[in-house]
Amino acid sequence: FMRCLFRHTWDTSRRLPSLPRAAAAAAWRAVHMEAKAAPARRAFLIIDVQNDFLPPNGSLKVEEGDKIIPLINKLRKDIEWDLVCVSQDWHPKDHCSFVENNKGAEVLTVIELESGLKQMMWPTHCVQGSKGAEFHKELVLEETDKIVKKGTHQEVDSYSAFFDNDKKTSTEMNSILSKEKITECYIAGLAYDYCVGFSALDSKAAGFKTTVISDACRAVAPDSEKSMSKSLADAGVSLQTTEDVLKALASQS
Repeated sequence: FMRCLFRHTWDTSRRLPSLPRAAAAAAWRAVHMEAKAAPARRAFLIIDVQNDFLPPNGSLKVEEGDKIIPLINKLRKDIEWDLVCVSQDWHPKDHCSFVENNKGAEVLTVIELESGLKQMMWPTHCVQGSKGAEFHKELVLEETDKIVKKGTHQEVDSYSAFFDNDKKTSTEMNSILSKEKITECYIAGLAYDYCVGFSALDSKAAGFKTTVISDACRAVAPDSEKSMSKSLADAGVSLQTTEDVLKALASQS
């Protein structure tokens, strides 16, 4: 009997050191499961829906650009977004992308700037404080929206709502999203093949699950639209329609 009791006591004492490890493992599993179960936090990024990009009178109007506004308004009305960010092209008058500021240049041609960057030549657009830089009057905006200005530096353009084209200077976008603990970005606006597309690529690179809402965008040209679609697919950016997104998210709002 004593030998059995001794053996039982010894075996129990040998198992005791394993209890903290078991507790630690259980705690780790609990934290891990909690992290996995944490709900997604979604941001709606509305890119450059400004007068100069819209027909009929925009200086750099995108064909059918005005047709995306009702879709964008519906998306923000029917889905309870955790955050809405609205980017705004905001150029100084002497901006490097304006054809009139580059002697001998022609619109929609690429030149090399003094910095060595390649730059598409555009008509003057979205000059700071101008009517053309204002958001379209039919675009629904709320006081809680975060406005992110881009293209503010004379010497470099900014297609993306995250960075200048040289990637040396960032906008406020990433810090705003991170502060709000956003995990997913849904993007719509103008133009698909430039500012929307490059914003989506930077969003994905920053670690956000990224979706471009394709029918709530319009492109400048078919060739650049096709090229951007390939870049987005290669980067793992999802392309969905407004109907797809509403079906997936409106029921959760």
